[in-house]
Amino acid sequence: MPPRPFAFTMRGMEATRIIAVRHGETAWNVDSRIQGQLDIELNERGRWQARRVGQALAGEHIVAVYSSDLGRAHQTASAIAEAAGVPVISHVGLRERHFGIFEGKTFDEIHRTWPDHANDWRKRIPEWQPPEGGESLIQLRERVGRTFEELAARHPGAQIVVVAHGGVLDALYRIATRQEVNAPRTWELPNAAINRLLWTPQGFSLVGWSDTHHLDHAAIDEISPS
Repeated sequence: MPPRPFAFTMRGMEATRIIAVRHGETAWNVDSRIQGQLDIELNERGRWQARRVGQALAGEHIVAVYSSDLGRAHQTASAIAEAAGVPVISHVGLRERHFGIFEGKTFDEIHRTWPDHANDWRKRIPEWQPPEGGESLIQLRERVGRTFEELAARHPGAQIVVVAHGGVLDALYRIATRQEVNAPRTWELPNAAINRLLWTPQGFSLVGWSDTHHLDHAAIDEISPS
């Protein structure tokens, strides 16, 4: 979705402009392996993507860069923050969805080993949780909404960057477009894409989504439920 010009006020108050970025590529993205909250580093292409998104945003006025504390997001955020001349601020609320026993497994391994759980996952059952501590889609949505509201509220009238994960940005898109957690996904979530939103206490508004013009080749968007 191409960006449209920012509106700087919404319902009588200055809006916070948010640039949301998914981390760069990892080897596990390439293998379709669930990362969840395991701390996986960027691969060589992911580091290149991080530099490219940093260069793409270098000319924008950014007052803060927030990141998940997981390495793949923090590495991506560091490239953006260096170009913007601000530090990276880590926030645990930006972590990927906790996938319990699915973490470290490929999609094929999950379907072979836990077919019933895999079926519930694919159906996007809102209350279903991956065994052994996994988050439900409802829990993820609540965490993502709470965290982004907290960060945006710190910077009314200014622009911030938030670097997170595919599941987190999927939840954010649904919040901004007023879609249910179990609605089929029709939008892209590529690595290192630039996504733009506005926030006021009345809620989030989508401005532009999945801008990858700064990348020479298409980024990976795994086909997964979250």
